[in-house]
Amino acid sequence: MEKELNVKNQSILVPFLVGGFVGAGIALLLAPKSGKELRKDITDIAADTRDKIATTAEKGRELYVEGIEAVKHVIDAGKNAYTSEMEKIRKVA
Repeated sequence: MEKELNVKNQSILVPFLVGGFVGAGIALLLAPKSGKELRKDITDIAADTRDKIATTAEKGRELYVEGIEAVKHVIDAGKNAYTSEMEKIRKVA
């Protein structure tokens, strides 16, 4: 299941990142700057993008873990409620 989640996240992130790089590249190429300034801007954008991706991936992992814990809690609560009700029925019968 985790592999399925990774594939879905990648399919969402890839077009977003490609679009961001294309847009940033066009903006940089059309800006009146020297080659040195342009290379520095590209490096800065790549570093910022890498940091944003890492932060987003970490938040995604945290939400995934929280979701798993919530589902486990709900399943345990359901099992406990079922067991409790079955015990009441056995006592009555």
